[in-house]
Amino acid sequence: MNLPKLGSLWMLVAAFFFAIMGVLVKIGAEKFSSAELVFYRSLFGLVFIVAVTRYHHLSLKTSLIGTHMKRAILGFTSLICFFFAISELPLATAITLNYTSPLFLAMAMPFMLHEKPRKILILAVIIGFIGVSLLLKPSLHIDELIAGAIGLLSGAMAGVVYVHVTQLGRAGEPDWRTVFYFTLVCTIGGALWMLFFHFTPLDWADLPLLLGIGVVATIAQLALTRAYRTGSPLVVGSLAYTTVLLASLFGIILWGETLSPDRWLAVGLIILSGIISVRATPRPNKG
Repeated sequence: MNLPKLGSLWMLVAAFFFAIMGVLVKIGAEKFSSAELVFYRSLFGLVFIVAVTRYHHLSLKTSLIGTHMKRAILGFTSLICFFFAISELPLATAITLNYTSPLFLAMAMPFMLHEKPRKILILAVIIGFIGVSLLLKPSLHIDELIAGAIGLLSGAMAGVVYVHVTQLGRAGEPDWRTVFYFTLVCTIGGALWMLFFHFTPLDWADLPLLLGIGVVATIAQLALTRAYRTGSPLVVGSLAYTTVLLASLFGIILWGETLSPDRWLAVGLIILSGIISVRATPRPNKG
């Protein structure tokens, strides 16, 4: 196995911890709002990453602050949408909608590279939106339709976020620095949201759950960032769908969540379209 593909395997680590994060967020959503969960997830993650950088004497200074801010602000908005979808939908459905991000990424990349989209990419887009339509079929309750649309929006924004993550990695920015600015912006954004809208008083019994969300999310982010920095984006995008499978398993075991056959078909179509799309995305011209 060559080095890029070996580096891509970090996505499997990220997938496992993202699925665990989804479970903890769904549990936490019974008491806390989406913005509050984003705040605590980011706060504990920020403390963790600062402690690591201090211990290893790593610099947080960067000359790419603008790219970091774009990635962080979009990531913060996407995260709120994602956490809201998790709180309102079956875990597998919410994560599947968020993982339309490779599809949106593949749709944007040909235009960013000033190349015509390949025919197979157009096919992937059609398959993907058939899947989304099945997953958000009109027979659902209006509340689920709204949550589903917000979940889909989280996927679209995440697709743009991964463009910035890839750019930062290619510019030589280390994983921990990218994650630091992301968690910093999310902590500040979540705190402002809580200050002006809603704050749920904390109990000591809440701390293990909130701390767990922060730690597993930070580990997942570090693994994700390393996967995009050291691996092949095509392989990473394909392996990302492991999170959907793990989330489906957790949903069945912990909550007895079962999807109808047509919704399982929808999940399969979205996964298929995402894998086709990342593999059909033109590679940047070198030189």
